[in-house]
Amino acid sequence: MFAGVAPAAAPREDTITVSRSDEQVAEGSGVRGPAFRRLFFAWSVSLVGDGVRAAALPLYVAVSTGDPLAASAVVAAELLPWLLVALPAGALVDRWRPRVVVLTAHIVRAVLTAVLAVVVFTGQDTVLILAVLAFLLTTAETFADSASQLLLVEIAGPADLDRANSRFVTAETIGVDLAGPLAASLLFAWEPAACFALDALSFAIAAWYVAHVPDVVPHREKRDGESLRLQVVEGVRYLLTERSLRVLVLAVVMSALAAAAVNVVSALFAIQVLGFAPALVPTLMITMALGILVAARLTPALGARVGEGPLMIASLLLVAAGFALLATAAVPELAWVAYFVTGLGSGCWNVLSATRRQRLTPGHLMGRVSSGYRVLAWGLMPVGAALAGPIAGVTSLGTVLLGAAVIVATTAVVLGGPLVRTGGPGHASRGSGI
Repeated sequence: MFAGVAPAAAPREDTITVSRSDEQVAEGSGVRGPAFRRLFFAWSVSLVGDGVRAAALPLYVAVSTGDPLAASAVVAAELLPWLLVALPAGALVDRWRPRVVVLTAHIVRAVLTAVLAVVVFTGQDTVLILAVLAFLLTTAETFADSASQLLLVEIAGPADLDRANSRFVTAETIGVDLAGPLAASLLFAWEPAACFALDALSFAIAAWYVAHVPDVVPHREKRDGESLRLQVVEGVRYLLTERSLRVLVLAVVMSALAAAAVNVVSALFAIQVLGFAPALVPTLMITMALGILVAARLTPALGARVGEGPLMIASLLLVAAGFALLATAAVPELAWVAYFVTGLGSGCWNVLSATRRQRLTPGHLMGRVSSGYRVLAWGLMPVGAALAGPIAGVTSLGTVLLGAAVIVATTAVVLGGPLVRTGGPGHASRGSGI
């Protein structure tokens, strides 16, 4: 639910800057070139598939089992690769051709989601099968994610990098948070397996477009005598030892744990407590996406007026308020309000936290710090997901939601002072922004 840290619903806000020589810029590169249009369309289509699965899979588990432990297991398995696979995947992507990686990942995901559609349609699905497929799908996603960013940088070129990232982030929000959940809502009432069949089709189409993208060769820094593992460690060490970044990471980690727990129980809570029809549950994600889009548009002006630090605290408190409102909702209509409020807080936090992290990170460490940040933010989410089911089983679904609200609110209060004191203009001298 907290888009800043969720792998499927979350904006991947990292903007990568990679220097390359003029000789590497192919004719027709840039956002207006045919190569970028193919890559952009492949990205957009695959993100719609991600959005369909993000809405349909936890909903299917909730409807078919009615068991919070089962929902917890599948969601935890889906998130676990961000903890176990993301860093090795990034290292391997640095050694391979990015187009081949993206193409292979899309083909693998098309096959896996086709298998998922078949087992759901035939009733041969078990919690174990769903968890394994969820884990493998996200594993492939970690490879596609890193390699797609490299393709973006190489094809768009330095002059168009900001516009390229802007278009990709917009496509991600629309695909994962709006179009995908809307399609899932329409298809789920008819046939749940159709959601995963559409997912498979989206990856097949994306693979076809990626196959027609130029096979670019990124410029890669060579550092003799230093292993890739040591370079990754250098980035993670800086992330954890630079005080301002450490405060930011702690806030993200605590919020991620809370959001992962909410993601596990929110569908069950909407159906069992608020009386939602299963087909209406994805509309909650759509409502949150609208809040994110509104916040993303308003945040730069608000930040300039009230200050970055105070607005970051306010954004965390908005997320906490959204969780608490959902937990105490007496009528279904309040659930949409709660999701919109959460979206406002999430969107505001995403913009501000990404800007601060980029400003505080030296240019030569940008890629490694960004990957380490992503692993800490997303990789620890399975812990929250795994704990949510047992806690809900012992207490109640509402207790999990209230507990998540308390965690985020406490994070805002405890880290409020450091968030205000760190990351100001005077800290920018240590790194180059992008």
